[in-house]
Amino acid sequence: MCVGLPARVRQVKDGVAIVDATGARREVSAELIEDLEPGDYVMIHAGAAIARITSDDETEADDLLGDLLGD
Repeated sequence: MCVGLPARVRQVKDGVAIVDATGARREVSAELIEDLEPGDYVMIHAGAAIARITSDDETEADDLLGDLLGD
């Protein structure tokens, strides 16, 4: 099973985004999404932002992950 992780973009430079994913900052590739901006929400998988999502999607995904992890 493959699982994507929702994240909020903090910074984008030279095809790399710094994202905040469940409280942890990570560097991911931003090459797959055009016009990615700080404040956007994305789904990340295997070190890359693979899709732009809404803040509602991010909240729902965080809730589901919390349920799965027993938080």
